Amino acid sequence: MELNEKRDRLIRDLQFFDDPQERLAFVIDRVKKAPPLPDEFRTDDYKVEGCLSNLWFVPEYRDGACWFRSDGDSMIVKGIAALLCDFYSGAAPAEILSVDPSFLAKAGITQHLSQNRKNGLGRVWQKIQKFAAGHVGNDALQA
Repeated sequence: MELNEKRDRLIRDLQFFDDPQERLAFVIDRVKKAPPLPDEFRTDDYKVEGCLSNLWFVPEYRDGACWFRSDGDSMIVKGIAALLCDFYSGAAPAEILSVDPSFLAKAGITQHLSQNRKNGLGRVWQKIQKFAAGHVGNDALQA
């Protein structure tokens, strides 16, 4: 599924909830079902700097696509990071760079975050963007 389709589906799913707290609870419930990162990735090498809580981010490139995982101590930060990781995982680097996460405002996510949580979201996006930029063109090499 292309990112534009995933974006539209995610917006539709999140707009289903009128109450911002219910919307955030939906995001948190999704992440509670995800397996935690193995301890080998919960190190300073994978830690997202600038977050008040611990947040780890693990990128991977395989089969012409980028894949992302995250984990964290704060359920809200962890949930939002996982939302971004799930959204962008499986996409080609160039496609990732063409769809920024500003649609999360339309989905009703960013307006109700504290400034610190918005900063964490921005840092995860920067890491996704940097990783994708470093792999643009690699999919052409594999063809």
